[in-house]
Amino acid sequence: MKIATKTIIFLGISLCCTLTNYAQKTVHNYVDPMIGSEGVGRVFIGPSCPYGMVKPSPDCTVSPNSGWLPLPKEVTGFSQVHVSGTGGGPKYGNIQIMPFSGPLDKLDQSSHRIEENVKLGYYETVFKENQIKTEITTAEKVSFYRITYPKNATKDLKIDPGFFLGESPEPDAREAQQFVGSQIEIVSDTEVRGYSRIRGGWNNGRAYTVYFWATFDQPIAKYVTWKDGKFYNNQPAQFDSGKKTAALVSFGAAGKQELNVKIGISFLSELKAKNNIETEIPHWNFNTVLSSLENKWEQLLSRIQLSPDTSVDYKKMFYTGLYHTMIMPVDRTGENPLWTNDEPYYDDFYCIWDTFRSSSPLITLIDPKRQVEIVNAMLNIYKREGYLPEGRSGNDNGRTQGGSNAETVLADAFVKNLKGIDYELALKAMLKDATIPPGGNEEREGRGGLLDYLRLGYVPFGTDRAGNRTIDYAYNDYNIATVAKGLNHTEIYNQYIKQADNWQNLWRSDYENNGAKGFIMPKDASGNWLDDVVFGESKIQKPTYKYTPVITESPWYVCHWCVFFYEGTSWEYSLSVPHDLPEVIRRSGGDTAFKNRLDTFFDAKLYDVSNEPSFLAPTMYHWIGKPHLSSDRIRTIIKDNFNTSHEGLPGNDDSGAMSSWLAFHIMGLYPNAGQPYYLLNTPLVKEVTLQLEEGKTFKITTKKMTEKNKYIKTAFLNGQPYNKAWISHEDIAKGGELIYEMDSKPSVWGTTILPPKK
Repeated sequence: MKIATKTIIFLGISLCCTLTNYAQKTVHNYVDPMIGSEGVGRVFIGPSCPYGMVKPSPDCTVSPNSGWLPLPKEVTGFSQVHVSGTGGGPKYGNIQIMPFSGPLDKLDQSSHRIEENVKLGYYETVFKENQIKTEITTAEKVSFYRITYPKNATKDLKIDPGFFLGESPEPDAREAQQFVGSQIEIVSDTEVRGYSRIRGGWNNGRAYTVYFWATFDQPIAKYVTWKDGKFYNNQPAQFDSGKKTAALVSFGAAGKQELNVKIGISFLSELKAKNNIETEIPHWNFNTVLSSLENKWEQLLSRIQLSPDTSVDYKKMFYTGLYHTMIMPVDRTGENPLWTNDEPYYDDFYCIWDTFRSSSPLITLIDPKRQVEIVNAMLNIYKREGYLPEGRSGNDNGRTQGGSNAETVLADAFVKNLKGIDYELALKAMLKDATIPPGGNEEREGRGGLLDYLRLGYVPFGTDRAGNRTIDYAYNDYNIATVAKGLNHTEIYNQYIKQADNWQNLWRSDYENNGAKGFIMPKDASGNWLDDVVFGESKIQKPTYKYTPVITESPWYVCHWCVFFYEGTSWEYSLSVPHDLPEVIRRSGGDTAFKNRLDTFFDAKLYDVSNEPSFLAPTMYHWIGKPHLSSDRIRTIIKDNFNTSHEGLPGNDDSGAMSSWLAFHIMGLYPNAGQPYYLLNTPLVKEVTLQLEEGKTFKITTKKMTEKNKYIKTAFLNGQPYNKAWISHEDIAKGGELIYEMDSKPSVWGTTILPPKK
């Protein structure tokens, strides 16, 4: 009897341990898609597979970028394609449906939400006006809706391919999407198909077409179609004549209250959209689709494990950060309407100016095979269209914000030894950006002001975004030099390592501001520094204003795209030289002067946490041998600006840029993108374990870390003393353990061997 009792107790303990271990490993439950949904974060809140093509969620009018707005704003419907975290004009919002009950006599069926329930892979709401409950999950290319109507109410549904986000009454309005055409057809009593054709949006792109095929698990009892403001009975199809089309369908009041809807999406054809349903969701089990989606995310997110005693808030912030990083770009392999091949195809690089710094390196760390696909997709775009993407959306290169930043992504893959990429082809693509002007398409791709840059060594004032283009091009040239050197192209290396110094041509060494000396400042094509620059764009009067390092030009002085520095000031951009910080320090007056400059930058609130060019700045104390000050800054920035609320992100998430910055710093790592190392800072958690390729792991462990003991006293890599405040990607990829001994005051650790020089 005693043996049996012991056995039962043992089995009980074993089961408990198993469940505890599973709970520790099931990390997708810590993802909160609502973090950053309000305020300036603009993240997508609906269900999405990793890099999923279909992103269904509610649309609250045509205005918001992600579709969603907080209660009490009404919902106009649920569209199938969205972006996440973007600024500028909205994009997508295609193929909208909306459940309702009542006569089939009006297209506007907007309703107010009583409540919402949002978690990874799942959205639910109940409408106040009709008590209809809508639940959503998704596969890669198919949305799945489970709609529950009140008892005895008619089960009605609007299907509106004419809807889209960002609609403007002004023809060809900049950054506004414009209607081109739509079509709808009721194919059978359980199927509807059609498409939406839209152009424009944030990247001012050419027309794109989203095809759909919708299937229902109940037969349609009656319907009306709609076109250009009129309803039509007994007309199952409304063809595309450049007018908006839609349909209202009723499944009657009899039978079960639950209506299931699958909507396949394709960028190729309606039949391909139908095939996507047959391939991805051949059944009607909502919970099976949700479980599959959760498992896909779990496999990715669990590749990084935090110590079990990590606070719930940090777990939520971290895993939500990883999640946001892997929503975009979007995998449209097999859905490319522009050319046919078997190579990977990705869209919605929105925008590489935002994502190259931290999003791409984080994907490389979590899922290097995926990053190889993304890089090869970029090269595929170059092969077919002539230039690498920068701000690509709707299958169109449509926007550059500064440099040709795909170069950094390619260099980052090269220095981190990602396999399966043709780096000779990559170098050719990089050189195309650096040598061939895009012939009038400077806003769309390539390098604007290139001929002046090559002739003068800088982009002169008068060319849009001359300041950040100059320093971006200098870094992109450094990226080219990096790859050329690795491929033994000595002449190319010699040329571009020299051009990597071009940022210095706009460094005005005698200019002082707020106690700091030396800034990137405007210069005309004749080599004259400009203290006063033209206000506005008048052809008649040309008033001027004084240009200073603290000024933000737009929207007050000039148009948003006509500025000297895009979305930033000279204080920010004068530090944004990631390949040559030792020279920035020297030109600033040395280590002490540079420390004072950084202190002023942060303490005087000249630093903009929401602005990508400042992403590297909090770690710059590393270059003067004071990594503890970097850690202090990072902790303060995160404490003051990030949290688990709906307003928990301090700026546009920009396809995961802001979220990946946070996730890296929680781990105590930060990449200098395009270079083969990570800066080391005090982690915000006691232990981090990365699951790497080939079964390897890399662990970062802290000993005796508390709120007080926040400084690294000593470090050991695989049992050996480690005195650098940076670590190579190769050392992480090999696997091992980095152990920190913590103390309550700064030590000499990391103060002597500074990060690599150019």
